[in-house]
Amino acid sequence: MAEHEHVPAEEDSVAMFEPPAWEERYAGAEQIWSGRPNAQLVTEAARLTPGRALDLGCGEGGDVIWLAQQGWHVTGADFSGNGLARAARHAAEAGVADRTDWWQVDARTFAAEGRTFDLVTTHFLHPPDGGMVDVVRRLCDAVASGGHLLVVGHAPDENFPGITEVRRRAMFTAEELLPGLTAGLEPLVVEQRPRTLTREGSTHDVHDSTLLARRVPV
Repeated sequence: MAEHEHVPAEEDSVAMFEPPAWEERYAGAEQIWSGRPNAQLVTEAARLTPGRALDLGCGEGGDVIWLAQQGWHVTGADFSGNGLARAARHAAEAGVADRTDWWQVDARTFAAEGRTFDLVTTHFLHPPDGGMVDVVRRLCDAVASGGHLLVVGHAPDENFPGITEVRRRAMFTAEELLPGLTAGLEPLVVEQRPRTLTREGSTHDVHDSTLLARRVPV
């Protein structure tokens, strides 16, 4: 979340799970996110040989651009058309348009449709009511033989700043995602990793729930 963001009302939190809220948010002129790649993506993807990658919930494209700069060909996917338009514009400005493409899709109904990737990743996607387990299950179909799945989200810490109860319940631990791994996916990392978050001039110690899995080559 942006560091300047105010604490939303509960009804606003419910709306934030749906595309219209994000279409409106990305329709403005102000950049929402920092544009920097997420920390756990840098840690894990830096160890991998570049190939084809999918970033689900790509927002304004910060992770997509970083991966493309490392030599990956990246598909950025999001349910917001306005977000994807921003991401494509940022990729062009960064000089990596030829290494990126875009896919408008809702994570909750995602289907790989035969497409596979060497890295499938999603960061801070939090569908309500435990829905992230089903998203993980859907993403498994997109992981190529020998490829990796990286899922990162906010751990449900009571001290997490500026969050409503509705959105807190959408958070998860890495262990809670394990039932979503389908046959052939072996977990390599299942942990909550500490990170310092700065929000409205204050720093907070939070944890990134981090699940890294690999499809066993056949």
